Amino acid sequence: MTLVLSIIAIPLLAGLGLLVKYRIKRWKQKQRRQQNDVWSIGLYEGPDPVTLAPAAGIRNPILTAKEVTDVPARFVADPFMIEQNGAFHLFFELLNTKRKMGEIGHAVSDDLKTWRYSHVVLRERFHLSYPYVFEHDGEMYMIPECAKSKSIRLYKAASFPDDWRPIVTLLHGDKRKVPLLDPSIVFHDGHWYLFSYMRKVNNLHLHVAETLTGPWREHPASPVVRNSDHFARPGGRVVKSGTELYRFAQDGLPHYGSKVWGFRITELTPTSYYEEAVSETPVIQAGQESWNNIGMHTVDAHRMPDGRWIALVDGLEDKLRS
Repeated sequence: MTLVLSIIAIPLLAGLGLLVKYRIKRWKQKQRRQQNDVWSIGLYEGPDPVTLAPAAGIRNPILTAKEVTDVPARFVADPFMIEQNGAFHLFFELLNTKRKMGEIGHAVSDDLKTWRYSHVVLRERFHLSYPYVFEHDGEMYMIPECAKSKSIRLYKAASFPDDWRPIVTLLHGDKRKVPLLDPSIVFHDGHWYLFSYMRKVNNLHLHVAETLTGPWREHPASPVVRNSDHFARPGGRVVKSGTELYRFAQDGLPHYGSKVWGFRITELTPTSYYEEAVSETPVIQAGQESWNNIGMHTVDAHRMPDGRWIALVDGLEDKLRS
């Protein structure tokens, strides 16, 4: 009996050893990323929302963790902007190193060149990121990613830009069973559409509602992208350019946050969905400057009065390469 137990125990111990080594390797990789991989925010421009390059006369990055003054921050990322009363208000994730949790920060600019950080405008007991801010019927709303709360929540500004209150839960459930990551919303032809990502299966899901607060139902064509590390995960605001509708997808290969692809949505109704890639090259990707030397993963594009497009973007820097 002792011999039999020994024969069984040897491969079990070997397997356990391999598992321990794997977890130690993953932990070391995570520590390396935390120490050397840093996100910052920049400004790009172009003739349309999917043809972008660094903005002329702008020194990128326009915002870094060094400008955060009220909490210790390791990085700033996931930029979303909205204009209000002649000022440009920028919302973004900042990683609070004391809490080891994402919070939503705010900065403001009068000219898109010089940005003044103000303070954290939204924190919860759970991690926050991807603060998708938008206006509807004269009110300001935000849908930040809050998958750790097992939900997608709609927030409304009680006092813009400082005071945000959750008003309704759009989707809820475990993120392994419900698509909760990077929720991206758009109003189109009388209906609301919500894109969100399920990491376990790398699917892009689509929900539809008649009103902003719901009820929301899964679209018949959902998931609209299946099993794709390249094209499924939302990477910024869904935007309209004339009659065209575009969505952005962040590429998780060869590593997280490597680049962003553009897709033209050719048909979007409560019962149908079709899209096509806008190009064989990414909309944004790693650049030659240190602040984005290994990747980029968010595009928030806006059409300006003169017809050009500007986009708030983020860049990933590996400080060992800088």
